[in-house]
Amino acid sequence: MLELEHGFRVVDVGATLPGERGGSRGRAVVPDRLERELRQAGVVRAVVTPPARPSEGGYLAANNAVARRSVDRPFVPFARLSGPRVPGAPAGERSHPGDHPGADSVAQYGYDDRFHGFAMDPARDGLPTRETLDALGDVGLPVLVTAGNGFPPSRVADLCGRGFPVVLGGVGGDPGTRELFATAVDLLDRHDDLHLDTGTVRTRSLLERALREHPDRVLFASRAGEAHPNVAVMTLLTCSIPEDTMRRAFDANPSRVVSSLAP
Repeated sequence: MLELEHGFRVVDVGATLPGERGGSRGRAVVPDRLERELRQAGVVRAVVTPPARPSEGGYLAANNAVARRSVDRPFVPFARLSGPRVPGAPAGERSHPGDHPGADSVAQYGYDDRFHGFAMDPARDGLPTRETLDALGDVGLPVLVTAGNGFPPSRVADLCGRGFPVVLGGVGGDPGTRELFATAVDLLDRHDDLHLDTGTVRTRSLLERALREHPDRVLFASRAGEAHPNVAVMTLLTCSIPEDTMRRAFDANPSRVVSSLAP
C-alpha cells in the first residue's frame, strides 16, 4: 500500500501488537510489519497493547512481550488488565474467573518505566476491583477502555472521576454500536476525564459530530495490527472539520493524554 502524504503529525492511541504466536483472527503482525504499516500511514508514534483474549488466563506474559518488542521502535506499550467483576453485576460480586492483577500489580506496572498506561476490555475480561481502580487513580496513567454492547458507555461512570484519564473506544464501528457512540459523545459533557478514540469509527458523520462538539476530547486511534492504519487516517482526513480540529485529533489531544506520544 502506498504511503499517505499529509501535512499532519499523527500519533495513535490504539494499535495492537500480538505476541510471538501471531495476530488475532489469523493475521500475524510482527513488530517490523506494524512499524512499516504505521509509517506508510504517516503515524510517527503509537500506543500498543496485547490483543484482548477472553478466558485464556492472565496477561502477564503478553504485557511483557509487548514491552520487550517495543524497545527501539516508535511504540508506547500499555499493560492490559483483567478483573473479577462482571460488568453490571452487584457491587462487590466477583464472578469472572481467572487470576487477575490486584492493586499491588497495578502499582508495579505503573511505576515500571516500560509501561505508559493501561488497557481493559470489561466485557471480555471483567472489571477490576474497587481497590485496583483506586490504585489506578494513585498511579494516574491513562486507561484505554473498550466499550460495546457488553459494556455500554453508560457504565463508564464507574471508571470516571478516579484520578486517571479514561479513553473510550470500540463504539460506532458497526450498526449495533453506532447508537452507543452517540451516548458516549453525550457523556463527554458530564465527565471531564473522559475521551473518545476514533479507532472503530468509519462513519464520518459520527466523527464529525464528536469533533465538532468536543474538539479537545477526541483522540486518533487506528486499530493497526487488526487493519491497515491508512483506513483510519483517511477516514479522519476526509471529515468536514477545520484543520485545527483535525490537528488536535491527530496529535495535540493524544499527546496531552498520553505524554509519551508528544514530540
